[in-house]
Amino acid sequence: MARKPVLSTDKLKDLGADKLAQLVLEEAERNAGFRRQVKAALAGKSGPEATAKLIDRRLSGLARAKSFIEWDKARAFAEDLRSLTDTITAELGPAAPALAIDRLLRFIATHEQVFERVDDSSGRVQDVYYQAIHATGDLAHSLAATEADLLPEKIMTALGESTHDYLADVTEAVAAHLPQDSLARWDGDLKDAIAERQAEDAARKSDGWFYSMTSQWAAMRQILASARGDLNLLIALELKKKPHMQDTLGIAAQLLEIGRSAEAQEWVRKPGRRTFGEADDDLSPERVSLEARILDATGDRSAAQALRWRCFEARLSADILREHRKQLPDFEDIEAEDRAHAFALEKTEPEVALQFYLGWPRLDLAAKLITTHPHRWDGGDWHILPKVAGLLEHDHPLAATILYRALLENILDRARSKAYGHGAKYLGKLGLLAGEADPIRPSGMVDHATYLAKLKTAHPANQDSGHVSETVNRKHHKQVGPVALCGSKLMGNGPYGHRRLRGERLCNLVQHLSRPSAW
Repeated sequence: MARKPVLSTDKLKDLGADKLAQLVLEEAERNAGFRRQVKAALAGKSGPEATAKLIDRRLSGLARAKSFIEWDKARAFAEDLRSLTDTITAELGPAAPALAIDRLLRFIATHEQVFERVDDSSGRVQDVYYQAIHATGDLAHSLAATEADLLPEKIMTALGESTHDYLADVTEAVAAHLPQDSLARWDGDLKDAIAERQAEDAARKSDGWFYSMTSQWAAMRQILASARGDLNLLIALELKKKPHMQDTLGIAAQLLEIGRSAEAQEWVRKPGRRTFGEADDDLSPERVSLEARILDATGDRSAAQALRWRCFEARLSADILREHRKQLPDFEDIEAEDRAHAFALEKTEPEVALQFYLGWPRLDLAAKLITTHPHRWDGGDWHILPKVAGLLEHDHPLAATILYRALLENILDRARSKAYGHGAKYLGKLGLLAGEADPIRPSGMVDHATYLAKLKTAHPANQDSGHVSETVNRKHHKQVGPVALCGSKLMGNGPYGHRRLRGERLCNLVQHLSRPSAW
């Protein structure tokens, strides 16, 4: 097969100006977004002001628009927005970064009304706005000192009352590129604005909850404090938050980094905010990892190691065990690893132990765990078990067989018609693994032939079973395995495609594959 030509700048130049102009013109006629980009590039020949004027017309149109974007046009709308930001950054940005930032801020300021016009459950439109935020930070690096000094005022004018947290995001994007004097003045302005707004909120009569910009402005002050290297101010602002909202681990990590270990130890042991679903036992791997490093820094290595081991026993964290091993001398680390693996095998929650063995990784012990608890695995964990079975099927066929059976039985028992294609694949895998798995199966586990017979009894064929058998017999004259019968070709994606099979009950395939003639 001839190799496809690879596009490159040099090869395109070889086409010549006339041919390239023709291709550009033809694509511009078909693609409205590309046509706008071409017009912006042509305007750029007259200078950045001409490009900015062209962009301003598009921004004004976006700000005026009120109509709702239907779902089938949402993708095209997102691409149109992306072409606008690309024009700002690629055509205007290199020539006039200050003008480009002004237009990016105008664009970002349209986010609230745009989100009211489109269902952005896919996140495509929001991605364009985040792209614009990051581009603002990149362009801020190119500003002259006098232009950078004006940027905080421009940001507050465009986004100062934005409730979507984009104001804080833009602040974080540009803070590292602003002069220290500008950061200090911006922080002072925010401090005054917070005090004034808090007084207004206190005098406000309300029967319920209402949003106040003070929380976002306070977050901005912390961003500016970090950019200025003022950790004391950062901590003072953090202490103003309610205890369950404080980023105790973040503060502790920064204190440890500059050698203030005693203060770091106080912060890491505060309750602080927790990740959703995290157990309330102060033994989260993230917290323990940081606290153990703080204990190491203070010279209390034995306490650090004891904490790491206690966390491992509670969570079976592979990362914590690695940190624990790293602090041990030679040979003792091997003994600790063996002890950890033995402990995990006895864990009352095999599912947690399985994740540990996969993360270490020790596939042999993962397989041993699965075969030790053959009835523990829930076939409803379709987002995890197929990957695990795939990792094990080559060297550990019995463990893979147990998982594939659990997955298949869950699909059949729950009549999950949309998963029948996956069920067919699992059934095929079981047939391929039977030759190695059957001889080593435990006494309480039936062989593959008996298993198929039980499936046939439990899930009798419906009226369409003859169609499946006829299709397979007619199209597959050679002796083939179940993967070939259950693969993508039979599911309608190849030359042997029969889309009826996807909608039929998987039990028809069970019936067919249990016949010797099918092999």
